[in-house]
Amino acid sequence: MRVVVTRPEREAQRWVRDLSAQGVEALALPLIQIRPVSIPQDWIRGVQQGGRRIGVMFVSANAADCFFLADPCLVDLFGSTAIDGPRVWATGPGTAKALLRAGVLPEKIDVPPPGATQFDSEALWQIVHSQIRAGDCVLIVRGTDAVDGLDSGTGTGRDWFARQIAALGAKVEFVVAYQRCVPDFTARERDLARAAANDQSVWLFSSAQAVQNLRRAFPELNWSRGRALATHARIAASARDAGFGVVWESRPTLSDVLAALKSRDEL
Repeated sequence: MRVVVTRPEREAQRWVRDLSAQGVEALALPLIQIRPVSIPQDWIRGVQQGGRRIGVMFVSANAADCFFLADPCLVDLFGSTAIDGPRVWATGPGTAKALLRAGVLPEKIDVPPPGATQFDSEALWQIVHSQIRAGDCVLIVRGTDAVDGLDSGTGTGRDWFARQIAALGAKVEFVVAYQRCVPDFTARERDLARAAANDQSVWLFSSAQAVQNLRRAFPELNWSRGRALATHARIAASARDAGFGVVWESRPTLSDVLAALKSRDEL
């Protein structure tokens, strides 16, 4: 069984190493390119002044990486365990690790527990909703999707999270820290994609955007013989909509992905 890892380049290479170490043939075919975007300095100064923000939600590890890349001094917001400082909310363990790398103290981070059914906005909400009161402000650090230079503005999980905050009478602010783009594929990568559409490779999808980018880059391919392992129900739905003949789901941790691959291989 060969696994095609579709995460952005840095994450894809890490997953290839981890899967290979477990005896799984894996290769990287990033379907999303991450580009940090400039965050206005006047906005950064406003965040550093604090205000009524009681929490900062990071939608992904890329959001954390690019947010602090914009100005390393932003980490000073979370360098104290003072009770009145903002909490830092992560949708899953990968995002939490990125926050720790940036210098955020672990005492500041709220994240779904390792045994959570899923790592997403809904799971995070169960952990943090009791912290929010009417009149509070929550900052959501997100990415944006660029299609022909336009921002699609979509984000099912984060938008759901924002609606829950608003329903409690609190305010939501968004800041875009990065842009998700369709990569410029090499000839080798295009050949790989065409082969993997029909050779029983397993496409490992951790983002619905990756599925959409695959369809956009290869509109001529028929995915009825393709196999996809998705790390969330919404991603699985996108793979089915793309026409993948076999789609199954797994939690996004390495151990769960390995178990899901093994279960399918034994069928």
